[in-house]
Amino acid sequence: MSRQEEVISLLMALRRQGISDARVLSALETVPRERFVPRSYQEQAYEDVALPIACGQTISQPFVVAYMTEKLKVGMRHRVLEVGTGSGYQAAVLSRLCRRVYSLERYRTLMVAAEELFRDLDYHNITCMLADGTKGWEAQAPFDRIVVTAAGPEVPPDLMANLSDEGGILIAPIGESSENQKLMRYTKTHGDVVEEELLPVRFVHLVHGVAREL
Repeated sequence: MSRQEEVISLLMALRRQGISDARVLSALETVPRERFVPRSYQEQAYEDVALPIACGQTISQPFVVAYMTEKLKVGMRHRVLEVGTGSGYQAAVLSRLCRRVYSLERYRTLMVAAEELFRDLDYHNITCMLADGTKGWEAQAPFDRIVVTAAGPEVPPDLMANLSDEGGILIAPIGESSENQKLMRYTKTHGDVVEEELLPVRFVHLVHGVAREL
């Protein structure tokens, strides 16, 4: 099966699962997911599964990426903060839909690899920083949208403080363990926060601090 056939098959599967935003589907069609997975897994790049990447992390399954992106309601003028660059795939998808993506990563290895990919693909509206993602990015706040790609028991207060008070949306997996995580959406209006439970998920854990790598 050719890459184009694999992409079409994946997009059809996502539509069947309820993904209907044409802009989101177009972004997933445009971003070459095979560039964001290890070479040994490239044959599975367009299967709807999560795949392992370096540093014990994963690239989320396409449905989860599409679902989270759709629920963020990203607009072309928005500034988006991503916590957990990982492979760079989620940031790449978001970059096709908004003005600028700011992405925080605690592993230097992952950040450097993602930045190289962004340059190769001419995705110039993504800015990465090696940092503790739980602390947000105060110098660039407020953000119209925030997406967290690792699970914690609650949304770190610094991240919520980074979210715009006027219609800001934050999406994060919340749960004490892998077995009870739920994807949550938080919407701020005039500083008040409304939360919604979206669906059960399984993400790697959100860890404080910057990783020490050998």
